[in-house]
Amino acid sequence: MTFGEKLKEARKQAGLSQEQFAEKMCVSRSAIAKWESDKGMPDINNLKAMAQLLGVSVDYLLADDDLLEIHEMKEPITLASFEKSGKCRSKKDAACYEKYKTADAIYPLIRYKKMGALARVMDFITRPGIHNALDQIENTAAYYLVETGGKQLFVRVTQDFLATSELAVKVDPKRFEVGEYLFKKATYQLI
Repeated sequence: MTFGEKLKEARKQAGLSQEQFAEKMCVSRSAIAKWESDKGMPDINNLKAMAQLLGVSVDYLLADDDLLEIHEMKEPITLASFEKSGKCRSKKDAACYEKYKTADAIYPLIRYKKMGALARVMDFITRPGIHNALDQIENTAAYYLVETGGKQLFVRVTQDFLATSELAVKVDPKRFEVGEYLFKKATYQLI
């Protein structure tokens, strides 16, 4: 995402129109439109003010990353030591639940690889869903969206580790994108 796309998305997530955002920033609506269309950049003082107002980091607005904060915390786990119980449908569910059992919500996620038009046509012709099936075979990690203390964490659980990144922008658990993947909330919730 470009700076302008990120700015527009963060403004919408904050529930502000261009006019409202411009008023809070003490700039013209045309300045906001210019920044959101990548036809200009705000100065450093405006950049700091908009990040604070929208509840995102300056790094998020300027970095090439989409939603994830740059820092990922990885901790080793022994997946075999976790047991399925309660709402946990897998050992990976149990590992995430054990780590974040005091969270406000834990949403298991279903991951889909985003495809361009040509890839969608080829997928349909060869066998619908084959690209995602092959991607799932390659990457057996489980993914979760954890909400805790007003933050959203993106969690990846593999056989050997649990990796956590804080989301820079609040997302809707029903559907959001990270990089080349689309994530949707599973039909169940751990908390």
